Amino acid sequence: MEIKSLCLLMILSLGVHLSPAEFLLRKKRNWIIQIFTIDESYSGDFPYYLGRVDIDSNLNILEITGQGVNEEPRDLIEINEKSGRVYVLGPVDYERCTILRLIIKAQSKDNQTQTKVGINFEITDANDNPPIFNPTAYETTINESTLQGTELINVTATDIDTKEEYKKFFFSIDSVTPEADDMEFTINKVPYFGNGTISFKGCLDRKKADKYTLIVKATDLGKPELLFSFTTVTINIEHGNKYHPVFTNQTGPVSVKEGEENVIFSRLQVKDEDTIGTKAWNAIYKIQGDKSNNFRIRTDPQTNEGLLYVNKELDYESESLKNITITVENEIPYFTCKVMDRNTQGLWKIKTDPGVSLHSGATIGNGTDGGGTLSSHQVTVVVEDVNEPPVFDPLKPVSVPENVEVGHYLGTFAARDPDVSSKSTITYIKGEDPANLVTVDPKTGKITTSSILDRESPFAKDGIYVITINAVDSGSPPLTGTASLSIYIISENGNAPSLIVSTFDMCQSDESSWVNVTAVDPDEEPYSGPFSFKLLGDVENKWRVYPEQEFAGYSVSLVKGEKVYSGHHNLKLEVSDFQGKKALHNLSVIVCKCSDATKPDCRLRKATGSKVGTGALGILFFCITLFLGLVFLTFLVSCRHQRVLMIDDDPVQHLMTSNTEEPGTDCEVPLVSLNNRHNGKQMQMSEDVKLSMTPVLTDSVINLQACPNGIKFNQGKSSSKKSSVVSFREHCDMSSAVPSSGMGIRHQLGTLREKVWMEHAHETLLLTALTTMLETLEAPSEELGDYEPTQYADEGELEQNFELDAISNPEAPFDSNIELDSRFLALASICSPDMSAQRT
Repeated sequence: MEIKSLCLLMILSLGVHLSPAEFLLRKKRNWIIQIFTIDESYSGDFPYYLGRVDIDSNLNILEITGQGVNEEPRDLIEINEKSGRVYVLGPVDYERCTILRLIIKAQSKDNQTQTKVGINFEITDANDNPPIFNPTAYETTINESTLQGTELINVTATDIDTKEEYKKFFFSIDSVTPEADDMEFTINKVPYFGNGTISFKGCLDRKKADKYTLIVKATDLGKPELLFSFTTVTINIEHGNKYHPVFTNQTGPVSVKEGEENVIFSRLQVKDEDTIGTKAWNAIYKIQGDKSNNFRIRTDPQTNEGLLYVNKELDYESESLKNITITVENEIPYFTCKVMDRNTQGLWKIKTDPGVSLHSGATIGNGTDGGGTLSSHQVTVVVEDVNEPPVFDPLKPVSVPENVEVGHYLGTFAARDPDVSSKSTITYIKGEDPANLVTVDPKTGKITTSSILDRESPFAKDGIYVITINAVDSGSPPLTGTASLSIYIISENGNAPSLIVSTFDMCQSDESSWVNVTAVDPDEEPYSGPFSFKLLGDVENKWRVYPEQEFAGYSVSLVKGEKVYSGHHNLKLEVSDFQGKKALHNLSVIVCKCSDATKPDCRLRKATGSKVGTGALGILFFCITLFLGLVFLTFLVSCRHQRVLMIDDDPVQHLMTSNTEEPGTDCEVPLVSLNNRHNGKQMQMSEDVKLSMTPVLTDSVINLQACPNGIKFNQGKSSSKKSSVVSFREHCDMSSAVPSSGMGIRHQLGTLREKVWMEHAHETLLLTALTTMLETLEAPSEELGDYEPTQYADEGELEQNFELDAISNPEAPFDSNIELDSRFLALASICSPDMSAQRT
């Protein structure tokens, strides 16, 4: 009845919410009307009845939502909508969820009000989780010589129950496989310690078992029953060193040659009953009594033998016999263990060898079985005498001034023969001497200079020149000893200062301008800089150096005055080093107007102007001169009186008078080929008269002759590209086509021929001149026909009886048929002596 009244009260107090279409339903806030308890430890059948929820008959349940129904954990709770009976469908876990909350949504049957009520299900905790190991299995490896009480391994477990009384647990060893006689494994039993430490009591023996498997149990203290879990622990036992290595097959003395190094001279064998290949079997050898470290020993990993080496050369003369002691042990210490009494509190009573003491207070015996004594072996080494190379005592460096005279004594460096009983002689030979500066006396080892020493030589590093000296004995075989000698070359003032640059460009300006002049000196201090600079000659108010002080530095400024004109200036500059050694240098300075005052370019502009301007102006000047000459020549030819030559009808020869005087050039006259379109062609004069002309240019003078009935020039051309040679031989063929008695006709014909010839000669001459100049500019060294100079005698020789070579040109031989005046024979005898001999 009370529940019904409560439901009615809730319904009456609901708010009303009308929808826009019909009406608004009234709603009431959620209320928790009932709480149920679920036992986590329930172990019966499912589902089981838990209780009943009272539902008003005037309400219709619309839905039930929340944890245990449609939220995690799902499908644990079921409520009958009509009867209100509550059922638990499965087990619950307190550690996962401590309370389940459900919401029941209901509506009145007249659809006017809605309500929501809450129901909680509280879960009670129980001891339902055992301790769990993490990880689930363990494994470790220990040495057979491990002492009792040593912590071997830790195991870890956790219990996820909530209540403190359910979370506590303890460890125990459930079983050991195989069972052990002289040992026992233990683990701590402190409740809820979290970690379990496993150790043992007694002695380990790998021969009885090489592995133990332990089952460790973790048990909680919960109620009504104890929960537990297990883990597996595997403990591997590795070999311990229970046996000493012992030397076997000991031999007598061994021999070693002196001077040998890094050679094996003995193999030592041992016996060890421990397992082969283990640390307990591997031998470690040590050498006792070798104060000079002449020997070393290592272990052969395959045979366990000791390999004895010569570490440092032995000397027969200093010690011919050496005794050493070799000891051997294993990589891990020797150890034995024996249980003496188990009925003791804590750890058992045991006896070990070697004796040890434990912090536990248990009695530990000092063993003597097998002993802790290391095995040892005496080795006698006999040193054999051999021939040794000569030995130099340490050579002290020598100091020598540079530029010392040749033959300067540097010292005597003698070697000694270390073989006491040897009677061999020693010969000294020079070894490395890259600059060939010294000589060595082969008998005494005396060293003297053979060249001038130069500290600045590329072979001397920082003024130190190093040579080597070899000493060779007369033994069999002969051996050589080598020593190095350092020669410190003391610096002297052997070099005068020099200029890095001595040619400068400066810009013309109304103000002073300057350039930097830098000097260098290969000598070292104090024989180099700072330097003093001084200008010589008439330089007052024109040139000066700045600063003008003594020892101004390594660079000074050459300052140009305002009165210095443009052009090329040669100056004398005296440079002195710090010790006063002077050198006179010529400075070449060009002053010009610059396009950019910050970048003087005098030489560049001069070179460009010379290349272009000189050639172009030369050609232009020559062409103008030639043109004026041609105009003047044309005026003379056209205005002179026409002279008619009278020719008789008799077939005799006549000498034609010529007033033209040619300048002599040589017996052979170079001919420049004419590129004239009329060369070699005939010009048509009339039906009966033909004129054939070939103008010839010789040293810019035209020598042309016109003969009646045609003019012919015979030319002999050489193979040269730029010139050819022509003999002055002209033949005028007298043709019968012109009557000998027709003086008037001959006069007219001569006039006509001369006019036609002059017309074409002008054009030919101009083209020839231009072609000649262009070819001359292309090859300026070939237009003169240069000959290779002949050397007759060196300057200063007293020889005076010599003959000049004949001047000849085999490419164009002299024409011996030409009629020459007797005055020309002297020149012809020089040019062509062979031809001259034939004529005489």
